[in-house]
Amino acid sequence: MSAARLAFDRVACLRGDRLLFEAMRFALGAGDAALLTGPNGAGKSSLMRIAAGLLRPSAGTVDRAGGIAFTGEAAALDGRLPLGRALLYWARLDGVGKAEVDAALDTMGIANLAQVPAHMLSTGQRKRAALARVIAGRAALWLLDEPGNGLDTASLDRLAAAMAAHRARGGIVMVATHQPLALPGAVTIALGDRA
Repeated sequence: MSAARLAFDRVACLRGDRLLFEAMRFALGAGDAALLTGPNGAGKSSLMRIAAGLLRPSAGTVDRAGGIAFTGEAAALDGRLPLGRALLYWARLDGVGKAEVDAALDTMGIANLAQVPAHMLSTGQRKRAALARVIAGRAALWLLDEPGNGLDTASLDRLAAAMAAHRARGGIVMVATHQPLALPGAVTIALGDRA
């Protein structure tokens, strides 16, 4: 894994005429984690999109190094394909193959669903599939927007273990969540509603 880095320097986000945050500063390096907290509409998802390069900041600069894996509400899997093949499509784009997909499915406890069409998965299974996609891709920077939604306690434990293993390999994890999630040593970035 290449040297991972994510740094915000005086970043601001203006959505419409609403300032969500400004002068945001933080730096994350290999093995670090950040936990974004705040009420709905405070800017957690916008901050994640800025970190991923999907949204331009209104001000400031973002410095990132290493591959990026971003997951939000949509799993972006072809529902007509069996889960394993749907994940393999993305894995190949990320430069990895079936072995990484199989390992990721096992990590998230859904290896038994590899032959099930993706459209037949339950909400929790789709969330675990989206997380397996992140795990399989081997990106240095994981950006997880509400990863615990739809997950039971055992799946949350699997996610916590996957994040810990990723950090131990030098990866970075940034999580936006309303739920308690095991992320020891994470920097908390609290966003407040400016309405």
